[in-house]
Amino acid sequence: MYTYTDFDAAFVAERNRQFRAQVERRIDGSLTEDEFKPLRLMNGLYLQLHAYMLRVAIPYGTLSSRQMDQLAYLAEKWDKGYGHFTTRQNIQYNWPELRDVPDMLDALGEVQMHAIQTSGNTIRNVTADHFAGAAADEVADPRPVAELVRQWSTDHPEFQSMPRKFKVAVTGAENDRAVIRAHDIGLRIVERDGVIGYEVLVGGGLGRTPMIGKVIHDFLPEEDLLPYLESVVSVWNQIGRRDNKYKARIKITVHEVGLDEIRRLVEERFALVKPLFTGVDQDHFARIKAQFEAPDFVEKSVGPFNQAYNDDPVFRAWADTNLTAHRAEGYSIVSISLKAHGATPGDATAEQMRVMADLARQYGHDELRISHEQNVILPHVHRADLPAIHAKLKEHGLATANINLISDIIACPGMDYCALATARSIPIAQEIATRFDDIKLEHDIGELKIKISGCINACGHHHVGHIGILGLDRAGVENYQITLGGDHTQTAAIGERAGPGFSADAIVPAIERLVDAYLEHRTEKSETFLQTYRRLGMAPFKAALYPEAKAVAAE
Repeated sequence: MYTYTDFDAAFVAERNRQFRAQVERRIDGSLTEDEFKPLRLMNGLYLQLHAYMLRVAIPYGTLSSRQMDQLAYLAEKWDKGYGHFTTRQNIQYNWPELRDVPDMLDALGEVQMHAIQTSGNTIRNVTADHFAGAAADEVADPRPVAELVRQWSTDHPEFQSMPRKFKVAVTGAENDRAVIRAHDIGLRIVERDGVIGYEVLVGGGLGRTPMIGKVIHDFLPEEDLLPYLESVVSVWNQIGRRDNKYKARIKITVHEVGLDEIRRLVEERFALVKPLFTGVDQDHFARIKAQFEAPDFVEKSVGPFNQAYNDDPVFRAWADTNLTAHRAEGYSIVSISLKAHGATPGDATAEQMRVMADLARQYGHDELRISHEQNVILPHVHRADLPAIHAKLKEHGLATANINLISDIIACPGMDYCALATARSIPIAQEIATRFDDIKLEHDIGELKIKISGCINACGHHHVGHIGILGLDRAGVENYQITLGGDHTQTAAIGERAGPGFSADAIVPAIERLVDAYLEHRTEKSETFLQTYRRLGMAPFKAALYPEAKAVAAE
């Protein structure tokens, strides 16, 4: 893991000192809310529906146990005893008092954390594959790349007042677990003839106008990464729309100008920018890489795992769903579900955070990850230790065996917290999860990604859900639109709207009808919902969703 230099620590401390003075001026009335707004956004502080919300950066989703302990401390001391992990691999505190926020930021600084650029029209928290450094299928660990981009982009003077926010994601594997195709810039580490480079995608994004990113460079040399990124962002910063906030994203610019013209402008800018990078960045990159060396993996018998797997059906179900292959023999990647049936997706109590920190310390080489799917990962766990880990997780409501299943739902905070939301997300997610737990179909259904957003901004990634749910306001009444066939992986696709929306009371029965249609039409149990949808198209699912229309057509 990356460790702060003296410069990093001093920089964060100075930013916190400045913000403390700004908060004091807001409290005593020297600053109006309009004057304070850009200052608080620079430090991750939002004014939500009921209170302020502090969004803390977890760069590329990587945490130490000490950092997770500190997040628990913040939740306990200055919030309501919990935090909410987001689709940007951050954590949000929904109830801080304004006067306490500077103390929270100082406490974060003690463990090399901050809230800088988690909001505002700048480059946001850089995200990465949550299995980075552990996945058996990766070409290289993407976290050093993400760290290099994070440092380059933090307080970059040219990119502090862009047309809108800008998001970057990095993966080191062909299997895309970082949703790179739905980002302003997506980076995939690739290897050609033993040489490492990057496939660069540009113009992806969700929200009001969802688009899949396009390849602007199929093999960018490693040493060209920062000057090329600087060129892309600089071109967009110059020509991006500022007249309409709904069109102020690079995806719109790529669409309106054309990929070929964007590529030409970027190459033109790159020719000017590249000579300014004299190799210092690569020297620094080498130092960053050295901090991401793999831990010293141990060798021991997997007998305890095999015995528990054979003897304990509850453990076996959890192992079958929540474990992923590791590149080191005898190890597994553990996904800890924050989606217990009926719980708020992504929420963890201070006690649960401390439990996960303890498990990382004792069994996980002191590493944790936050996934964009709002779960927590122990990336390096020996299989011998899995029974003990599972037992501890069970004690604290963290052993739900549902990773990638229908109750492993992504959901934004929705109208329960967010001032922008037009409908509730959390209760819908809870009702869906509870319903399918009650009828005991979850494991028979298999892999099915449901994603829910409470407004068109799509923080719940509904566009790329196998089943996406978008909550809207229709004349003061919540109305939920369904999209089908979305995909966030290397075969990324934007879901297709099925038809008219459903009321809050009708949306869960509608989802149940969709699932029934899938179970009826799949060719075999191993055929997933997405595979069935791609084979058959919309028709059978639309017929299941709108049986009234089918009946009228038959008359």
